[in-house]
Amino acid sequence: MRKSLIGILLLSIVIIGIALPIGFSAQSNSKVISYGETTYNNQEYKSIVDNFFNQQSGVDVKNVESKIITAGEVNKVASKFTQKTYTSDQIFSSALVDLSDQGNIKVTVDKSKITTITADMYISALKSAGINHGHVYVTSPITATGESALTGIMNSYEAATDVTIPENVKQAANNEIYTESEVVQKDNVSAQDLNKLVDDVKVTVQNNNITDHRTIVNIIENYTVNNNIHLSNSSIENLATSIGGVQSVQGDVKNYSNQVTQIVGDNASGFSLDGILSKLGL
Repeated sequence: MRKSLIGILLLSIVIIGIALPIGFSAQSNSKVISYGETTYNNQEYKSIVDNFFNQQSGVDVKNVESKIITAGEVNKVASKFTQKTYTSDQIFSSALVDLSDQGNIKVTVDKSKITTITADMYISALKSAGINHGHVYVTSPITATGESALTGIMNSYEAATDVTIPENVKQAANNEIYTESEVVQKDNVSAQDLNKLVDDVKVTVQNNNITDHRTIVNIIENYTVNNNIHLSNSSIENLATSIGGVQSVQGDVKNYSNQVTQIVGDNASGFSLDGILSKLGL
């Protein structure tokens, strides 16, 4: 009886596997590295980055799919928010996305190399894009702000899940990163304090479905006064625009997040026959 039931269960699992969305096959491809093109084209730089990924994640990078993030891709994003343009020898930041690491989104940043963007900033921006799963590792072979890494991270998520992030959602998340980076450097405010401000204001805006720019400005101004944070008027305006942009794409964010959750699930570690039998009391 038990053998017959096991046979039926195994057949059911095979059928389920066939019926799952194509993106679910990313379980065998749940790790993707995005290399900045400057890093990828320099063997010494690439080795430094690979060593960080190996040591921090325990992943053998030789068996991991990789993507190259070019200056053109970064400029396409950055030009919408800043006056910065990058050349092909200026794209260093690299990231490993590991979807097999379950639970809430986690980010490990090489603080010795990434000078401006913190782990919490990446987490906040990724959540703004509807990304809530996996573990992200970010580094660079030389010191870099880390702001361009988000483009590679999101590209890696698309490769790992086979789900495209809506362009307006990408823009909103990148705007958040670039704006925070600019404010940290311009106003000399701590990255931790600024990230807490952005997270708290986003929660208030989302909970109350606030879209009016002036109202968001007022919320930020009240927050800075109550928490003794000094920001220029232009920084407050830019932050309000960024947060408003995130709020305006919430519908698309939820749709994207739902698609990824269906593929990745709350536990993407795969099926366990022992676990299934245990739950059935067998």
